[in-house]
Amino acid sequence: MALSNTRLLRAWAAAARHPQVVDTLLGVLVGVLSLLSVLSGPRSIPGRSLTALDVLIAAVAALLVALRRWRPVAVLVVVTVAAAWARIDGGEVYVLTAVSVVSAYTVASRRRRTIAWTAGAAAALVVYLAAVLFDGQLWDSSESLEDLAWMGMAVAIGDAVRTRRAYVAAVEERAVRAEQSRDEEARRRVAEERLRIARELHDIVAHHIALINVQAEVASHVLREEPDQAEQALTHVRKSVRTVLEELSAVLTVLRQADDPEPSTEPVPGLARLGGLLDSVAAAGLRVAHQQEGEARPLPSAVDLAAYRIVQESLTNVRKHGRDPNAQVRLTYTPEGLTITVENRAGTATGAHPGHGLTGMRERAASVGGTLDAGPGAGGRFAVCAFLPASVSQEVLR
Repeated sequence: MALSNTRLLRAWAAAARHPQVVDTLLGVLVGVLSLLSVLSGPRSIPGRSLTALDVLIAAVAALLVALRRWRPVAVLVVVTVAAAWARIDGGEVYVLTAVSVVSAYTVASRRRRTIAWTAGAAAALVVYLAAVLFDGQLWDSSESLEDLAWMGMAVAIGDAVRTRRAYVAAVEERAVRAEQSRDEEARRRVAEERLRIARELHDIVAHHIALINVQAEVASHVLREEPDQAEQALTHVRKSVRTVLEELSAVLTVLRQADDPEPSTEPVPGLARLGGLLDSVAAAGLRVAHQQEGEARPLPSAVDLAAYRIVQESLTNVRKHGRDPNAQVRLTYTPEGLTITVENRAGTATGAHPGHGLTGMRERAASVGGTLDAGPGAGGRFAVCAFLPASVSQEVLR
């Protein structure tokens, strides 16, 4: 049942993308039904063969259906005249009546309500009068009233479709405008907040840094000849530094949200805590083979933190996306730096569909002057390979 609904939705979406193709096919079907009704309809004559007029009427009916979205009102007028003429002439009317109903629906679904109901009422009245006055039907016969009912129902359904379409379009437009307004408001607030913070920091820092610079220059000039004055200048430097730190702390306190967690007193994680990390992923069902090449040595804190986070994120991706609960972590120490390799069988989702995790690892490696590559390797394995330098320059940290 679900598969049938899915196919139906796909077919409906395909039809909505190609309306002219649908109308053309429907027109061909109407033309074929028109010819068949001549041969085997309620008013068909036994032994009668198709004439050139029958083929012409079928072709016109097919053409009108195919063009119904292009000129809906004109198509309704033409098919109404044709249906009335068929009533008067005593010919086959059922296919033309069906085409008029479809045309009335099209007008109602694509034109204003007043135009739709006026055109529909006029078309229904013309066909009704032709049936009563020239086709011998009674004023209150079921066949004549049936034509009125079908036409009214077609206009009502078309009007409901048009109303719903307009409502959906209005809702989508309001949603787009609201999203744009939210984005613009967010950007405006971010810009205002950045400007406010920049002004605040400038007012706090610039004055005191200037004083510190002046007092430091004074101290450097008089340090040997007048040590008392140099000590006094350095005292002013200490006071200015203390003031800057206090005021910066006040600014950061204002910027901190009320629900932000308290600052952690735990040490910054590094490779010294790698064993605990491997134990935690092992408890989650991931078996990790850890290898180390070269002699381990202390790394700068930024590099140590980046290495730990890269291994942590790589193992998280293996646990979430890997097809095999086995991974290999290899740390290679060289005089130039540290190479981290994390591999697992059959790859991770980040390889086929890059996400924030892989991007974050690359940014961490780049923040300390390193590099990171990730992708499928030999034997159907997915590998994350990062190189982090043994030292970090001040320019990189900036």
